[in-house]
Amino acid sequence: MYITHIASYIPSQIVGNEHFSQINGLSDEWILARTGISERRKAAQDENTNTLALKALEAGLETLPFPASDIDLIVGGTYTPYDTIHTLAHAAQNYLKISDIPVVSISTACSSFLNAMEIVQGYFAMNKASKALVLVADHNTAYSDELDTVGGHLWGDAGTAIFVSKERIKDNDWQVLDIITAGAGNVGKAVDGVFLRPNGEGFKMNAGKDVFMNACQYMAKVTQDILQKNNFTIEDLSYFAPHQANWRITKNVAEKLGLPEEKALSNIQYLGNTGCAGCSVALWENKDKFRPNDLISVTVFGGGYSYGAMLVRCL
Repeated sequence: MYITHIASYIPSQIVGNEHFSQINGLSDEWILARTGISERRKAAQDENTNTLALKALEAGLETLPFPASDIDLIVGGTYTPYDTIHTLAHAAQNYLKISDIPVVSISTACSSFLNAMEIVQGYFAMNKASKALVLVADHNTAYSDELDTVGGHLWGDAGTAIFVSKERIKDNDWQVLDIITAGAGNVGKAVDGVFLRPNGEGFKMNAGKDVFMNACQYMAKVTQDILQKNNFTIEDLSYFAPHQANWRITKNVAEKLGLPEEKALSNIQYLGNTGCAGCSVALWENKDKFRPNDLISVTVFGGGYSYGAMLVRCL
């Protein structure tokens, strides 16, 4: 299958580290040293998870290389839903006015992008769809507590629309060579290392060290696994698009893999942790510098310890 088009929406409000210095005493130097984040984007009062995704969709439709009416599958991914019944995917169906197609929304925390892509892969394999829309968005700031000195300063908001086709549509499509997803929910402190319980404690990170260690381990492992499975080596990788959780995690994983840091695509520094949208935003931001035959590994790890990798070849 092929990624034929991609578009993202980034809210306009910028929240710098000085904001947290003023409200909870965390210095710019402290935040930078531990996360790599200098600023993040925050959704406006009238924005939510659905609108973040729909604004990305609207931008994508402007230059979509096929009629929007051809979309016959919509898959949404988020762990910060605006509505758990009329979901992100249903909101997109309503926006597009396309009837009688499969509409699915999922959450595997920050891994949701790749699980959404894998659902598309399955529908394509069963000949139940041929052109899909994948929407990933997270409105993290709706749930995060800015006074929380452990994790309140990490979060940003964003949304992405990814248009996927079973067959190649244009010369510079990106071919999805393989996807591997898995879960390690029985490992370490996966149950409550980081969680979002809207009716309880809210958004918390209780075991940052355990999350960090497992993220580094599983992201490196699954990247190696997908390359080996497809007869590639680390040296074949042109770019590495990791989950945008923490610049220290990205550097650690790149070091484990033996990858130069310049091959790692990163927006954590100026967008914060945008959840399951982070990797796709990185692909969108860098799309103009990708060249034919570039090989990209999109690698994710989420709270609950879901993880995965997608191998993409630029045509």
